[in-house]
Amino acid sequence: MRAPFRGEGGVFFALQNVANSQKVQCSVKGQRKEMPHRTLMSANAIVARVDPLAPVLIAGPTASGKSALALAIAEQQGGVIVNADASQVYDCWRVISARPSEKEEMLAPHTLYGHVAADVLYSVGHWLREVSLVLAQADRPIIVGGTGLYFMALTQGLADVPAIPDAVRKAARCMSLDQMIATLDPETRQRIDLNNPMRVQRAWQVLTSTGRGLADWQDSTPPPLLPLNSCTAIAVDADKEWLNARIIRRFDQMLDQGALTEVEAVRPSYDPDLPAHRAIGVPELMGYLEGTTTLETARDNAIISTRQYAKRQRTWLRKNTGDWLKYTPQADS
Repeated sequence: MRAPFRGEGGVFFALQNVANSQKVQCSVKGQRKEMPHRTLMSANAIVARVDPLAPVLIAGPTASGKSALALAIAEQQGGVIVNADASQVYDCWRVISARPSEKEEMLAPHTLYGHVAADVLYSVGHWLREVSLVLAQADRPIIVGGTGLYFMALTQGLADVPAIPDAVRKAARCMSLDQMIATLDPETRQRIDLNNPMRVQRAWQVLTSTGRGLADWQDSTPPPLLPLNSCTAIAVDADKEWLNARIIRRFDQMLDQGALTEVEAVRPSYDPDLPAHRAIGVPELMGYLEGTTTLETARDNAIISTRQYAKRQRTWLRKNTGDWLKYTPQADS
């Protein structure tokens, strides 16, 4: 049985100006509140705490089992599973991005998976506009993924930053991280993660193209599309060693399931500047296909990159999900 859900009209229409604009790109801001951790260790325990009428958010690091949890909730309570992973939106990656399998997609409705061409520049603003349409429908959404920026935009709001001109994007690719940091306004430097090249590049692009710092844009952010107090928000708090072992096992499964074939298919049009082609595992396996490294080295490098990404995700979760329900999968799950 599917539980009915309808997006709250006031919240939905507050961002209709964003949903109707095709040239808006977004940045986010917001405050979080600290609450005691409430940790559960089984999917059934989590499902028992989920309101079947309220939207569900599930955020977690890669390979932590968050998609399986979303499917368990959907099968027991109903709802549509909504992708919140930046790599899983692209149509060229099912295996390499660990998208739900065709069998899993038959068990419950899924949306926003594999629907974007690799050469399309797809931003958090595009994703949020599509989610606004999902929230306007009857099925209760179960929004799951590992892209923290998507969850921040959804629950904390977004700034209506104009589209960045191509010339500014090209100029940014020619600058070093230190050069871009040096030009940022002090407030933005204090607010963003200066160790994240993509965040720094984004901040530099915004300042260069608009004349306003990213922090200034964030301070004018309108109300969120889906406030946390209207959701059941779940953070997957996976043990580091358990997660690292799963990362190794999952990448080997990807190789067995055809990851190389998937990467080979995009080789004729491969462009390392495209966000889609920077998905973890793609540059590493492309190096093997082009003869610059061995398969063993490509595998090892991809696993290292995945672990590093998971570490960044876990750091984001610690900083931003203090008031979310915590789910720690058991070691044998």
